[in-house]
Amino acid sequence: MTADAAIQSIREIDAKGTIGLISNEEYPPYARPPLSKTLWTGEDEIEDIDLETSNLNIEMHLNQTVIKIDPVNKKVYDNNSNEYSYQKLLIATGGIPKKLPNIEEKGIIYYRTLSDYKKLRDIVDKNNKFGVIGGGFIGSEIAAGIKMYKPESKVSMIFPEIGIGGLTFPEKLSKYLNTYYQEKGVEVFSGELVTNISKDNKEYLVETKSGKKFKFDAIIAGLGIKPNIELLKDTDIAVNDGIIVNEYLRTNVKDVYAAGDVARHYNTTLNKSLRVEHEDNALNMGNIVGQNMTGQNTIYEQLSYFFSDLFDLGYEAVGILDSKLETVESWKKPFEEGIVYYLENGKVVGVLFWNVWDKVDEARELISEKEVLPPEDLKIKIQF
Repeated sequence: MTADAAIQSIREIDAKGTIGLISNEEYPPYARPPLSKTLWTGEDEIEDIDLETSNLNIEMHLNQTVIKIDPVNKKVYDNNSNEYSYQKLLIATGGIPKKLPNIEEKGIIYYRTLSDYKKLRDIVDKNNKFGVIGGGFIGSEIAAGIKMYKPESKVSMIFPEIGIGGLTFPEKLSKYLNTYYQEKGVEVFSGELVTNISKDNKEYLVETKSGKKFKFDAIIAGLGIKPNIELLKDTDIAVNDGIIVNEYLRTNVKDVYAAGDVARHYNTTLNKSLRVEHEDNALNMGNIVGQNMTGQNTIYEQLSYFFSDLFDLGYEAVGILDSKLETVESWKKPFEEGIVYYLENGKVVGVLFWNVWDKVDEARELISEKEVLPPEDLKIKIQF
């Protein structure tokens, strides 16, 4: 999505310059959020998520994995011995799904791509027992998605945290989600660490540290991602849990830029270095980096937001959401409609809108003010 946004931005400024897109995916750029949301509910079909990048007069090289970058000679090499030359280079390689440690079973779907969606959709159509490992962003969405798509299916979630979204949400909200998902027909096994997965005939046998055993027709893992920076190992491009970029999204190497999930930038509002793995960041970063690759000097200073849908619940969030932070909660109806403020040193650094909508800009303004407010004043700061 970052690549598409950059190309769109370049084409608005330069209609004729040559653009080459090299991707290890087999499909042209597509919207990623529907893979765990609206493709399962029927609100979108596969043809709806194509971003139509191919209509922008570009050379597209799909199913090619870049394995080497030579910034000195401005060349890029892929796994099929193809050589590409560039004047400006954007690295938007995103992330690689984290895998379960010490587990080699090859049939696990580490869910991220359109190919993963197609594979899983076919499996869900033909089977009934599904194990979702991970209680975070992807795990919670895909468990809900499968259950809504095929209500008669048996879906189980297994994760080590105390509740769904346990690394993100306050404890009581996280535990509430366990109950909520169970009411929707999803089995929830919190506090469980998967230690082994094996194949038993056509079924997968999952074992946890506590001794529990499960059998599933398919296993989907959503454990987060790590930045895809392997191709930089022989370069001087600076990395630190992502590719380090300045306010113009330039790396420390001339004419090389980075954006999207893979890029680490300094956010002036929060006064800290961030690497953000969400759509809003991908699109806005892509737009800005495209401008700057054409010669402009536009600063990227967006405080991005993200969103999710969990059955009938939904939320939008801005800034840093970490369950370890101090929180102030304001509920109209506990765990069904409200706002959660996340504080660091008494200042708001993140805001969660739980079934509250169209307040993102107010949250950005509140975070930028960097005020220290008493909890009772903070609770009424954003009206809903």
